[in-house]
Amino acid sequence: MSDAPLHGPIHAVHERIGAAFAEFGGWLMPVSYSGTVAEHAAVREVVGVFDVSHLGKASVTGPGAAEFVNRCLTNDLRKIEPGRAQYTLCTDESGGVIDDLIAYWVSDDEVFLVPNAANTAAVVAALAAAAPADISVRDRHREYGVLAVQGPRSAEVLTAIGLPTEMGYMSYVDAELAIGGRSRTIRVCRTGYTGERGFELLPAWDDTAEVFEVVLAAVTEAGGLPAGLGARDTLRTEMGYPLHGHELSLDISPLQARCGWAVGWKKDEFFGRDALLAEKESGPTRRLRGLKAVGRGVPRADCVVRDAAGTAIGLCTSGTFSPTLKQGIALALIDTAPGVADGDRVVVDVRGRDLECEVVAPPFVETSTS
Repeated sequence: MSDAPLHGPIHAVHERIGAAFAEFGGWLMPVSYSGTVAEHAAVREVVGVFDVSHLGKASVTGPGAAEFVNRCLTNDLRKIEPGRAQYTLCTDESGGVIDDLIAYWVSDDEVFLVPNAANTAAVVAALAAAAPADISVRDRHREYGVLAVQGPRSAEVLTAIGLPTEMGYMSYVDAELAIGGRSRTIRVCRTGYTGERGFELLPAWDDTAEVFEVVLAAVTEAGGLPAGLGARDTLRTEMGYPLHGHELSLDISPLQARCGWAVGWKKDEFFGRDALLAEKESGPTRRLRGLKAVGRGVPRADCVVRDAAGTAIGLCTSGTFSPTLKQGIALALIDTAPGVADGDRVVVDVRGRDLECEVVAPPFVETSTS
């Protein structure tokens, strides 16, 4: 079996428009086109389009599929209704996070899931193992592409190409987009991973290249840019959004990652419920905090965090240079026992050099998804 990274549905398009690539989650993905800082600024100030077709897709169908999903995943699906989407987590019995994902409630008998690329098989396996005989759990990774149109002018871009934009946050509709005399069905959801107003489009895999070309033309006309995973990471870090494998993992629980809001604590059943209730009762031993560099320097993932006395109290999970703030920022799991508070100073060991940082509560920047 080849270990070569997988290609998404529009790899050739990315090559043609000058993308730089890197492997992510087993897929060869565009990291940048014109540069991460420029693409970051375009999304914060105007609009950008990301190809994130590497994200997983799966469906759960059958009598009572929505109720079955609600018995498995952490968030309470009953808080929403068909036509809406919800951020949720798939945890194991120890309370560790198999993955975080978006659940689209289609009907009582169908839920569509978008997990992370590398974890799709694990999520499908966990749900399939728990499913009764009349519930089908299907991996549909290569049936759909995913394009994210993000930024203050994102609605203008969708309107220009004839897609709807009036749905509420975390709501979706299935719409038709005419290209070259043929209609393509696209799921349009008011969500994203940047902190800006935005939409995620799910066309059929084989239609994704044509849809991307149409969207990119409208984004360019609006003064925006195609954006790669480099900008996606700086944008989500500024918002304090977790990335599985960094802020969430089988060893990092939702409570430690400040994702307890995505747990339906009053539900009678979900994977890992007993372990998470016990952790909630005792309190997590560490918690995700934001760090803002004081002076020059950029904290990075896996850098040790020390208190004023020099005692190791945590570890950076993500770190980057913030194009918006023009300074280094990080997310870090900090021990709760020392009682570190927002505004306190800590030291991050960046390759043997001490970098003083201020402890802050994410997000690092003020944005709006409305």
